[in-house]
Amino acid sequence: MPPIGLLLGGVNFTDLKWVMKPAEVVDGKEVEAVTMNYGQFLQNTIDFIIIAFSIFVVIRLVMKLVSKKEEEPAAPPAPSKEEVLLTEIRDLLKEQK
Repeated sequence: MPPIGLLLGGVNFTDLKWVMKPAEVVDGKEVEAVTMNYGQFLQNTIDFIIIAFSIFVVIRLVMKLVSKKEEEPAAPPAPSKEEVLLTEIRDLLKEQK
């Protein structure tokens, strides 16, 4: 997905997080910060949307190509000898009246 990477400019949301409780030192031990890491979810969502849209566009193009081939009208069959003869007889009868 290099063209899409160029458009996004290497944006990476994986490191985004919301610090609910900062890290602190208690009794000489460091207690890690309590965070909600929403960046990975956001990155996966954006990746999914990009991939889904790309697949949608490819399938749509393929379906258009297939439908164009199916829509070509078949040439009408040439009239049989009987039909030509009956048409001539009909025309002759019309002229006589």
